[in-house]
Amino acid sequence: MEDLNPIKLFFNRIYYFLFIERFNKKLSFNFPIHIFRWDLIQHIINKYSYTSYLEIGCDKDQSFSKIKINTKIGVDPISGGTIRDTSDNFFINNKDKFDIIFIDGLHHYEQVIKDIYSSLDILNDNGHILIHDCLPRTIAHQAVPRYRGSWNGDVWKSIVELRSKSNLEVFTCEIDFGVGIIRKKINTNPLDIKITNFKNLKFKDYYNNNKEFMNIISYHKALEII
Repeated sequence: MEDLNPIKLFFNRIYYFLFIERFNKKLSFNFPIHIFRWDLIQHIINKYSYTSYLEIGCDKDQSFSKIKINTKIGVDPISGGTIRDTSDNFFINNKDKFDIIFIDGLHHYEQVIKDIYSSLDILNDNGHILIHDCLPRTIAHQAVPRYRGSWNGDVWKSIVELRSKSNLEVFTCEIDFGVGIIRKKINTNPLDIKITNFKNLKFKDYYNNNKEFMNIISYHKALEII
């Protein structure tokens, strides 16, 4: 869990504005009030009769406690889940494979993309990977270093990177601050983007291209195509 010391957050804000980016415009998303990430996860589990679930980043078990499945493992260095460790250590030592993996750990692009690639290596055939907090609404919601309490981080950059891959189907469900969905399938709608370092993307890029970048679909549409 990140340090939310008010003084540190204040200096992070100044640093971000001075050295990274300033941008005032805001996005508006139609997040349903009574549909959450665990609803989508459980729907996929039930539809495919999955038996194994891995969650990276459990915090207070907001999602982990609600998932009903034969085998579930939760990894968090601080609290929740079943394994007290970092995701890096877990992936190094893990020998198991999973039907569905939910990633909600450290919301920094570098860590998220590492967790996703590690998850792809242990995902069963026809499995799903889901990622939380993919649709920030303001520059403050996605700023790294973090300078506010309610925060998505720059998770969205990992979705943009994966959208450019030919062997992954990636879209973002418009629920619960944005849930990215990844499957090992031919990408019929690849993102054509001329960039080599996705970390360098700015919130302004995301603001101007979010529908194309994130391949956003509604919850009901996600239920149709999953």
